[in-house]
Amino acid sequence: METTIKDSLSRKLFIITLLSGTFTMSISQSSLSTAYPTLMRFFGVTAPTIQWLTTGFMLIMCIMMPISPWLLNNISFKKIFLGVVAIFAIGTLIIITATNFPMAMLGRALEAIGVGILFPSFQSVLLAITPEDNRGTTMGFAGLVMGSALASGPIISGIVLNFLKWQGLFVIFLIIMIVIFIIGTIYIKDVMPRHKVKLDALSIFYLLGLIGLLYVVNQAGSTHSLSTNLLILLVVSIVLTGLFIHRQLTQKEPLLDLKVMSNFNFDLAVLLTGFSYISLIVVTIIYPLYYQNILHTSVLVSGLALVPPAIILSILNPLTGKLADKIGFKSTLITGMSMIVIGWFLLFILNQKLGLLPMILIAMLIEGGNAFVMMPATTLGGNSLSEELIPHGTAIITTVRQLLGSLGVCLATLILVTANQNHGLSANTGLIGYHYVFTFFCIMAILGFIFAILVKDKKKL
Repeated sequence: METTIKDSLSRKLFIITLLSGTFTMSISQSSLSTAYPTLMRFFGVTAPTIQWLTTGFMLIMCIMMPISPWLLNNISFKKIFLGVVAIFAIGTLIIITATNFPMAMLGRALEAIGVGILFPSFQSVLLAITPEDNRGTTMGFAGLVMGSALASGPIISGIVLNFLKWQGLFVIFLIIMIVIFIIGTIYIKDVMPRHKVKLDALSIFYLLGLIGLLYVVNQAGSTHSLSTNLLILLVVSIVLTGLFIHRQLTQKEPLLDLKVMSNFNFDLAVLLTGFSYISLIVVTIIYPLYYQNILHTSVLVSGLALVPPAIILSILNPLTGKLADKIGFKSTLITGMSMIVIGWFLLFILNQKLGLLPMILIAMLIEGGNAFVMMPATTLGGNSLSEELIPHGTAIITTVRQLLGSLGVCLATLILVTANQNHGLSANTGLIGYHYVFTFFCIMAILGFIFAILVKDKKKL
């Protein structure tokens, strides 16, 4: 039974509880890389194996995202939220007590299930409970929570690992999730309308195609090549994904309603949030390599150099949300894509070795532009749809964003390595490879700018 949150205090406590759970899960998603060396020693595994704690997490998370609309339609949101928090907490507890790598991987898989369900669901809920004229502001705070959590995760884990064993990091997550579960029993309400439908098991099977695509992209990015086995898996994954798309378009009550893609404004929102996320994720991957291999900074300095852009992103997210509510989404999105284009263009045109400060300033420009695009584009996508289609829309946006982000990282590493090797340079140390990367993503940013120009504000339709 849907519940309406009538007073503003209850609404605020609901949102705070919801975003607190999202914030904690976001931190856990990005904080693990700092602990990799410690975990490798503890479990006695190699770097490629320990990387599965992130790769496997991402694959499982991606398959859960398209299932979130069905869950919102069939189960009360309060049960979903408390269930997700409980699953995540159990996974965290398993990791804490893990004595071998498979056990840790099981715990990580449970965490991924929780994150994959919550990330699209919380955005759907925020859009549903917020009046359309204020959605930009609300989603801006959602962007602040997710952006700052992802950026601060490695920093927080680094500090914790200086004082505690690696298990201590997960103990902190577990305690927080237990507190959020208790608070959630009080303040989380069943706010989503429900329309019960049968779970389409065949569609879920076809979703394995998405996992296959993500796996191939990640393996190609790490090995810089496509083996015969990967090519076979790629073909099978494309076939399964095609079957999934066909089934969603032909079913009366699909698992994921792809008919929302017939809305041109929504399509632009999907592309814009994906393109802005690519720029954000590529900066966080390529910039540290540039700092360490071209500027010869330490790992610590390369990590700290990402803090100023992350701060700018966190500060701007709620402000850009308010701006979108006031001046419209088109103007906000054009502003953001202009910043991203200028950032990549500066990297492209300045075909020389840049110092630490200029690189940081350009990163601040690109990540600042992301604040004007990613969550405003998500909100625009939601505003373009009817209330019952919002869960499907946010699931599509979140899933596509994940796929495009992985593809962006893969392309960046492939371009970097291939360009340097073609010029007789080592994989990551040649400046020419970075210039090719900057050129490619400058072109992508220009395409994103064109998409922003094509957006139509709903009020002007």
